[in-house]
Amino acid sequence: MATTAAEAPGTGSPQPILEERRTVAQLIDRWIYVIMAVWFIVTTMVGFIPTSIGKVMAVRAGVMPPLPVVLHVHAVLMGSWLLLLLTQTTLMATGRRAFHIQLGVAGMVLAPAIVATGFVLVPTMVSYNWAMIAAAPPEALEWGAERTRMFLSSLVAAQISTGCLFFVLVAWAMLVRRSDAGTHKRLLILATAMPLAAAIDRIAWLPQSYPESPLSPLGWPVVWFMPMFLWDLVRLRRVHRAYLVWAAFYVPAAFIVYMLWWSPGWITAAQRLVGVS
Repeated sequence: MATTAAEAPGTGSPQPILEERRTVAQLIDRWIYVIMAVWFIVTTMVGFIPTSIGKVMAVRAGVMPPLPVVLHVHAVLMGSWLLLLLTQTTLMATGRRAFHIQLGVAGMVLAPAIVATGFVLVPTMVSYNWAMIAAAPPEALEWGAERTRMFLSSLVAAQISTGCLFFVLVAWAMLVRRSDAGTHKRLLILATAMPLAAAIDRIAWLPQSYPESPLSPLGWPVVWFMPMFLWDLVRLRRVHRAYLVWAAFYVPAAFIVYMLWWSPGWITAAQRLVGVS
């Protein structure tokens, strides 16, 4: 007599629906980080493959000088990082935690190597592009020689910021890997999103703010990790602490980049910093 509608058979009990929703939510919880890793890899391929093919063909045709070796090294390291991220997230999603921990040593080696080659790459590519600007006919430069040089100089601030943010977020993730696994895995995704701007900015059909403003390279990486953020917001009903750590570093860094963009003082300093004039 005390049987409720939810318990009674044949009365359209909501219990199976709740169980199904719980199962789907648990499935997404397990695989969301794998999805993010795949999303980042696809973005990198879409952004870099067409431009890379174009540059290789230009070099072979003698239109461009050979690309610097450090560019290839940096590309291999970043590609390795993305594949490592996919492997590590997949290992955790499939319950192979022991192998995940063993493989984590590779990340501790890769991250500093990426940052080191990145800071070598910045002045190398500025010098490379400087020489190309000097050799190019005026009509070949969309923004003009002087404006292109000023843009490249402004961009140095964003590149330095990206390298620093990547290193700090990865380092924080490694420090809390034993005490706070939730923050650890989210910070690694957030760290990887930072240099992703280089690929996103090469996707021609996306709106870009170049050269007038750095808003697109500052904004697109945030858009790119939104699936993970929104899912966390739905599941946790609060902002996870990993995003607060990210924001504590990202917001000031983005503000500095924005303020330095097209600043005459920074353009002069950047050119001295990378060794061009």
